[in-house]
Amino acid sequence: MPPDAEAIAEQVFAALADPTRRAILAALAERGPTTATDLADRLPVTRQAIAKHLALLADAGLVTAEPGERRRVRYRLRSAPMQVAQHFLAALARDWDRPLEALAQHLERRDD
Repeated sequence: MPPDAEAIAEQVFAALADPTRRAILAALAERGPTTATDLADRLPVTRQAIAKHLALLADAGLVTAEPGERRRVRYRLRSAPMQVAQHFLAALARDWDRPLEALAQHLERRDD
């Protein structure tokens, strides 16, 4: 796995560690692109807090800001960084699968 993929995955995991950021991503996934004000209306946090969380999510590449009508910025999900994180986890799982299977087989033979 390329070293930059690990850095992207690290940013994604850091962003996902916060429940408010996960709620923002869930709201964007459910309703599509929206503004920070609209998100603040739906979530139990202030618009200023939403803006800070959106900035962190944008830094991680998970959302992108796009101009909307009347100078309102709308935020849209980006799936590419999440896919990088998924591939990172899949590679980790593959690295663990063989040793864990070997351990399970060893323990089964020992029990017999």
